[in-house]
Amino acid sequence: MVRYIANKLFYMLVSLFVLISATFFLMKAIPGDPFTSEKKVPPEIKARLYEQYGLDKPLYHQYFKYLGDIAQGDLGVSMKRLNQDVTHLIGQTFSASLKLGIVAIIVSVIIGVFLGMIAALYHRKFIDSAAMVIAVLGIAVPSFVVASVLQYVLAYKFHWVPVSGFKGPIYYILPVAALSAQPIAFIARLTRSSMLEVLHSEYIKTAKAKGLSWPAILSRHVLRNGILPVVTYLGPMTANIVTGSVVIEQIFGIGGIGKQFVEAISTRDYTVIMGITIFYGVLLMVARFLTDIAYVFVDPRIKLSGGKEG
Repeated sequence: MVRYIANKLFYMLVSLFVLISATFFLMKAIPGDPFTSEKKVPPEIKARLYEQYGLDKPLYHQYFKYLGDIAQGDLGVSMKRLNQDVTHLIGQTFSASLKLGIVAIIVSVIIGVFLGMIAALYHRKFIDSAAMVIAVLGIAVPSFVVASVLQYVLAYKFHWVPVSGFKGPIYYILPVAALSAQPIAFIARLTRSSMLEVLHSEYIKTAKAKGLSWPAILSRHVLRNGILPVVTYLGPMTANIVTGSVVIEQIFGIGGIGKQFVEAISTRDYTVIMGITIFYGVLLMVARFLTDIAYVFVDPRIKLSGGKEG
């Protein structure tokens, strides 16, 4: 177990190093800089700004200095906000994104597993077809389209929910629905396929022949084995929801980390872009790591080396 975790942590560090390097050089490759739009700033003041943020130094010097700062846990200060520490900025705005993401993940798992389970139990019946139509629509339609349609119909036409903002439970409905539509669809399809395979397996027939009650078969065998693919999908689903929230927060005017990220890109705030990218990267790696650990505990047949016992 210790060796497994050590290997995972090593690859996480390598991935993080590649992410930081790639983002740094791609960002620097884009023409312009944070002060390009400051046309009215006198040249001497602009030169002082370049000197203050180290932009007057060679690229390799900026790169190694940034790596050194990151190793000490310093994400730097914003180049567009006065005395705004990037770590503090992330801490201030992440709570809204975290609340939205957690609710979206919980809703996705509950509704997705329920739809998939109902579809499998009523295989080739109307309920199965209806659930799969919902799943196909959820996969095919992008989250920002779902968000716009829900915003227009439920908020603008019927006034059932607020158009935008994030001031209470009712404000969660539209952004959570938009964020969880695609994960719900994937989970429903995964659960249905997996449960159908389990339902037609020999050990289920044996359990029925031994007189085990149907609720017991469902809880002990079908549901537990049926949700294994869902556990595997939790890592990518977290990634989808985290990256999807960047757009959704912008549409619904939620002052989360995604909104800050979009604003930082539009103003070329290098340190904020790098800081939020690293933060997202670490978040996704940790989510994937916890998913791998959870998968081992859910299915004891899985070896820590990654294979199944024969």
